[in-house]
Amino acid sequence: MTTFGAVAEWRLPSLRRAMLRVPQWFAKKAVFDSPPEAAMAFPHLQQSSFLLASLKADSINKPFPQRCQDLVKVIEDFPAKELHTIFPWLVENIFGSLDGVLIGWNLRCLQGRVSPVEYSVAMEFLDPGGPMMKLVYKLQAEDYKFDFPVSYLPGPVKASIQECVLPDSPLYHNKVQFTPAGGLGLNLALNPFEYYIFFFALSLITQKPLPVSLHVRTSDCAYFILVDRYLSWFLPTEGSVPPPLSSSPGGASPSPPPRTPAMPFASYGLHHTSLLKRHISHQTSVNADPASHEIWRSETLLQVFVEMWLHHYSLEMYQKMQSPHAKESFTPTEEHVLVVRLLLKHLHAFANSLKPEQASPSAHSHATSPLEEFKRAAVPRFVQQKLYLFLQHCFGHWPLDASFRAVLEMWLSYLQPWRYAPDKQPPGSDSQPRCVSEKWAPFVQENLLMYTKLFVGFLNRALRTDLVSPKHALMVFRVAKVFAQPNLAEMIQKGEQLFLEPELVIPHRQHRLFTAPTFTGSFLSPWPPAVTDASFKVKSHVYSLEGQDCKYTPMFGPEARTLVLRLAQLITRAKHTAKSISDQCAESPAGYSFLSWLGFGPTDTNGSYPANDLDEMGQDSVRKTDEYLEKALEYLRQIFRLSDAQLRQFTLALGTTQDENGKKQLPDCIVGEDGLILTPLGRYQIINGLRRFEIEYQGDPELQPIRSYEIASLVRALFRLSSAINHRFAGQMVALCSRDDFLGSFCRYHLTEPGVASRHLLSPVGQTQVAGHARGPRLSLRFLGSYRTLFSLLLVFFVASLFCIGPLPCALLLALGYILYASAMTLLTERGKLHQP
Repeated sequence: MTTFGAVAEWRLPSLRRAMLRVPQWFAKKAVFDSPPEAAMAFPHLQQSSFLLASLKADSINKPFPQRCQDLVKVIEDFPAKELHTIFPWLVENIFGSLDGVLIGWNLRCLQGRVSPVEYSVAMEFLDPGGPMMKLVYKLQAEDYKFDFPVSYLPGPVKASIQECVLPDSPLYHNKVQFTPAGGLGLNLALNPFEYYIFFFALSLITQKPLPVSLHVRTSDCAYFILVDRYLSWFLPTEGSVPPPLSSSPGGASPSPPPRTPAMPFASYGLHHTSLLKRHISHQTSVNADPASHEIWRSETLLQVFVEMWLHHYSLEMYQKMQSPHAKESFTPTEEHVLVVRLLLKHLHAFANSLKPEQASPSAHSHATSPLEEFKRAAVPRFVQQKLYLFLQHCFGHWPLDASFRAVLEMWLSYLQPWRYAPDKQPPGSDSQPRCVSEKWAPFVQENLLMYTKLFVGFLNRALRTDLVSPKHALMVFRVAKVFAQPNLAEMIQKGEQLFLEPELVIPHRQHRLFTAPTFTGSFLSPWPPAVTDASFKVKSHVYSLEGQDCKYTPMFGPEARTLVLRLAQLITRAKHTAKSISDQCAESPAGYSFLSWLGFGPTDTNGSYPANDLDEMGQDSVRKTDEYLEKALEYLRQIFRLSDAQLRQFTLALGTTQDENGKKQLPDCIVGEDGLILTPLGRYQIINGLRRFEIEYQGDPELQPIRSYEIASLVRALFRLSSAINHRFAGQMVALCSRDDFLGSFCRYHLTEPGVASRHLLSPVGQTQVAGHARGPRLSLRFLGSYRTLFSLLLVFFVASLFCIGPLPCALLLALGYILYASAMTLLTERGKLHQP
């Protein structure tokens, strides 16, 4: 093995040169705890400081693959006494600083298809069986501790510790370190594995969100794949225990952190109010539980992930956030939600990997391994409450856009544990979805609020979105499809009936004793036989998540049914709107935009349907929207047993956009003292482009707004020129137009304003016509300012040049041709007037 002296002598010259180029942030001191004996060994400190300084210099000067190779050699060659001083710096160098200033290796953006070499090296180094984890276990065997600042913990945990109240999670027990400054600067004393996992989990939260311009697929990033690998390693779905890993062949296995024997899995997260107020100073030292040695890493990993990713809202904070003026303390990102969904999917697979004989209730009373206990306790005891508050916040505060799809899929993944069971049936067709087995009824009942209250929350969101958008229509379809699975609605309804059962034999004063039941059934024995086990579990679930004074709105009650009927009506309207937009798009010829820019296409001066993503995605999008909404409506009919007559009523109430004469109807409105007043239905029709008022320009045609197919400066110049001519020769124009011969008719055809026969009243009420105001004969040159006219003239001159006709002869021919055309039109116009009655 290479001696440290040789390494230091070899690296010292380069180190001195590198120190001259080290930026200012390099001088920041690494935070770590040294064992007491280290302070007395000056040579040891000197060696450790040289090693740390050398690695810092290499992190600046050497390429990434070379740095990782050097780190692997250092981890293999150096003892734990030297390695523990570089460990905090190395962890921060990989995952970034807790304040988000340093991004570390930027694992959230590292992708194999973009940077294959760096990606491969990083994944091999950070693999659960890789060099970094070997370093963790090497330090773990020596029982080193590292300080982690409490100020970077999630809000509820930080507030609790700073108030000297011990958090309910056992993750923080016996770890709080007081400082002379009192509540300020509190630290947690973590073992190497905990310290590493804390930084790994928090790097998802503390680092700045990815810029919108950077299109990164989360599932392809190194961080996302590492989360999946850690979950598969420490929470295995196959095998009895996680694969053991020692620091060296034949070496001792790392010792687990102490855990209180009196706190079994069945009681995690179920402390009574009196237990929640335990003062931090009352922490007691406990001995390690030998039976839990095999799963302590699994337990720690799950608790850290749940605490760092989900525990950002407490029940009290959630109740305060219901106020519309409340300020958000933490806002999750779409990337954060996708990682949480990965965690939930794996937890379902982990919990469902129990063998049937282990998962049965009778197995709970027999001796089971810690891993089996952990599988049963993982979801209900560690995840449920924190996930519920997290989802409640997302449903109430997430923007009303398509990014909510990530939250929606996370929620739906949690609601369907049967999708991740090893004995799952093959997926059925859309017409015949598979039936949800009755064995999942306990899960549905013990997660009742996840199904019912969040479904009502989704209904309120859906009623505020534009369902014409295919992305929003897809979300409604996804939720309706999941809840329409056969037997699921019946199980939810059964759970609500259990919760709403009258408590005839339970004294009111005992309501505060409701808590989630244990696996051993000890909480159930004092209760009278009249209270069923299932009813108790459902009530315990609701009271533990919502508090004792919660107001429960049944999913199958009248309030929720009213929301469902409103959503069904909105779906019907959205389908009609999508069809109207599709019809309008079909009427528009291909290349209409380019031709209208040139002025050849018809000009719609009265507005159009508002733009949405249907315009961008075309007819396929319209078909998808119609398909999603049609199926969602059918699923809602199945779930809530809506009658066909109710659905037909919505279609009849919507009516049609055509009246008897084939003209578009006005938006729905009522006549008030000051004119028409739009109803809510009328506003909906205008916003979604279903109906509109026929708005026509009734002013001076010469003063119309400049169109997109006109040259603004040229139109203004031509207007000034024509105004000067009209002002100078007004008398002569009147005299010419007053003649009764052909010249008078010719002048009236060109100089008289067309279309002055009638004008409509500005109010859409009635169709009364008033006589137009004749402005007298005048000359208009505005047509020369359009792209169409100029393009036509250039085209004519270009074609004439091909036949060797010069510009002047071509202009004379154009003038002669126009005179002949205008003479013919004059004769036709005069003849038409003679035949008018």
